[in-house]
Amino acid sequence: MAQLPSRQQILDWVAQHPDATAKRDIAKAFGIKGAERIELKHMLKELEAEGALERRRRHYHDAEALPPVSVIQILSPDADGDLFAKPIEWPGEGPMPRILFRPRAADPAVGPGERVLARLIPVQAEDHQYEARLIRRVVNSPLRILGIFRRDTSDPHTGGRILPIDKGADKEWIVRADATHGAQNGELVEAEQAGPKNRLGLPSARIVERLGDPSAPRAVSLIAIHQHGIPDEFPDEVLSQAEAARPASMKGREDLRGLPLCTIDPSDARDHDDAVASIIEEDGGATIWVAIADVAHYVTPGSAIDREAWKRGNSTYFPDRVVPMLPDVLSGDLCSLHEDVERPVIAVQMRLDAQGNKVSHHFVRGMMRSVASLSYEQAQAAADGKLDEATAPLEDSVIKPLWHAYGLLKQARERRQPLELDLPERRIELTPDGRVKSVNFRDRFDAHKLIEEFMVLANVAAAEELERLRGPLLYRVHEEPSMEKLDALREVAQASGFTLAKGQVLQTSHLNRLLDQAEGTDFDELINMTTLRSMTQAYYHPENFGHFGLALRSYAHFTSPIRRYSDLIVHRALILGHKWGKDGLSPEDIDRLSETAEHISETERRSMAAERDTTDRYLAAYLSDRVGAEFSGRISGVQKFGAFVKLDETGADGLLPIREIGNEYFYFDRDAQTLMGSETGLEISVGQRVKVRLSEAVPITGGLMLELLELEGKGIVQGARGRRRKGVRRMPMQARLKEIKRATKRKRKRDG
Repeated sequence: MAQLPSRQQILDWVAQHPDATAKRDIAKAFGIKGAERIELKHMLKELEAEGALERRRRHYHDAEALPPVSVIQILSPDADGDLFAKPIEWPGEGPMPRILFRPRAADPAVGPGERVLARLIPVQAEDHQYEARLIRRVVNSPLRILGIFRRDTSDPHTGGRILPIDKGADKEWIVRADATHGAQNGELVEAEQAGPKNRLGLPSARIVERLGDPSAPRAVSLIAIHQHGIPDEFPDEVLSQAEAARPASMKGREDLRGLPLCTIDPSDARDHDDAVASIIEEDGGATIWVAIADVAHYVTPGSAIDREAWKRGNSTYFPDRVVPMLPDVLSGDLCSLHEDVERPVIAVQMRLDAQGNKVSHHFVRGMMRSVASLSYEQAQAAADGKLDEATAPLEDSVIKPLWHAYGLLKQARERRQPLELDLPERRIELTPDGRVKSVNFRDRFDAHKLIEEFMVLANVAAAEELERLRGPLLYRVHEEPSMEKLDALREVAQASGFTLAKGQVLQTSHLNRLLDQAEGTDFDELINMTTLRSMTQAYYHPENFGHFGLALRSYAHFTSPIRRYSDLIVHRALILGHKWGKDGLSPEDIDRLSETAEHISETERRSMAAERDTTDRYLAAYLSDRVGAEFSGRISGVQKFGAFVKLDETGADGLLPIREIGNEYFYFDRDAQTLMGSETGLEISVGQRVKVRLSEAVPITGGLMLELLELEGKGIVQGARGRRRKGVRRMPMQARLKEIKRATKRKRKRDG
């Protein structure tokens, strides 16, 4: 009879023979037969229960070791260019081991974020515990889920469930006991799909990252960052390169330090990438200067900083933090045009005639020194004659010339007739610990409009200059809206009592007339918002398709290279075209211009979605203490499942589900954007005033659920709420739909 091995002998065998860890392999190794196999089974069970071993199917593994063949994810190269990786599954309780990926010459190239099936070899190195050799690439990336983990103590095979945080997600995900990654009950986690549906009919997931307490005040933006895949940590190589940067010299630059250039930004701005100045000319015109931080001097093509900036595409702004495109040493210091500090810039001098037309422009690469860093409020107060200690010395040299130039640019704008949307911007104010203190709408001054007009003109000049130089560039393209979207806007305008001309080539002036009709009425914000929704989304492209919204033939982004990669490309194109240095647009930049345009258009949309989701969550958190309160608002959208209501007080959007409108059948007319009750004839349409009760506010998803109390000042009749009225004979479904359609057509004919 063979003697049973000790517990340590079993653990040593498993560690030394990772490819032979089934129970029969262990029994064979120690010569165990017959009844002793039952004792061995009990011993293995005890080791498994203690966490010393982990059972995977019929094999046992060291709980603190990785299997010899695993799926791993490639990480970004380190400062030495080495590729490290992390295991997709880590069952251990200790720190996750580091894996050095060692590709062979014949292996296909792999990049950061890719998954590969690899053979792992344990090593005794200072900075890693395994080396990996490629077996094959894993092409399909599993679906990612962000949600709240809930432990399940009733089923030993189930670790718990994940409740996704997306508003539209209504299904839970099952997590096996060995796939929880140590997550605690109630934690915010990131998970990925793991195999087919289980026996409960729900999809399976494995947790890959624990993100902490979802109710923590500053978790709101963190959720959006992870949900939308926004890179928020700079690799060490990028930080080292940024720290090594030194201030630029005057070599090859024009001296602009004598110009009265100043920055005008929000009061809480951390970086200042544009400065402006103006000189009043004798003929009533003006010479204006726009100087932009020379980011291209510090972020050279192909550098680690450049690769990371391209990857991010742009900065992303949240109420409690900024995820910058560039490290802070650049964005907040060396590239920022601080007051009374010399900074390198690419500047454009533009000459305006007495009617505000740009008659010439001239670009230079120079060095400037800002005479002041003003807030919008400061600049506006100074223009209104309320000077303070900072603005009093600048009245004649800075303030008056700037506002003179702004007056000229307003004339040119009125002739050009760009789209004049007036949409109030929400400002979420947080307490020091990150909770919502108030939700207000930002003040909008002429100082804001002044800077906008200066920047628009500089962007036009940049596009025209590169066209003159026949150089490559990225245009900012905004195409005119589709006929379908225009028809939808026309329906909303008609329902609100306004008109939008039909049957002619659309111009922004036509839309401006509609906006003028709505100005000052109860429908003002609705028409502005609906007009915005009818627009196509702007994007970047190497070819010029014009900018409909600004009514401009050629337009490129030039004025914000600290926070937009598109502007950095335009700066490099100007450097190349003017032969200002070796840090201009590289051949590689030019070859992948189309790829860059598509990529940064996507990152811009990603940031916009993350910012919007964060605002929704903050608003839901702000309103969560007011569940049961009544609010006034306006129907802002209609779908077959209900209506969306924009609340007057905060501008938050809430859902009025169809069940809260009534128990009768509601016919959805997509073209007219209406819901009509089959029994009462109650009609819900975009633009109607409503009073609602807040029934639910979910900060983790940003969702608001509402109950309808009043429609256009009238209470909802019993048949449209609660129980269906007694004695009402229901028409057959098809007959009801026909009758509703006839009624809708009659109403359109009557109104049209």
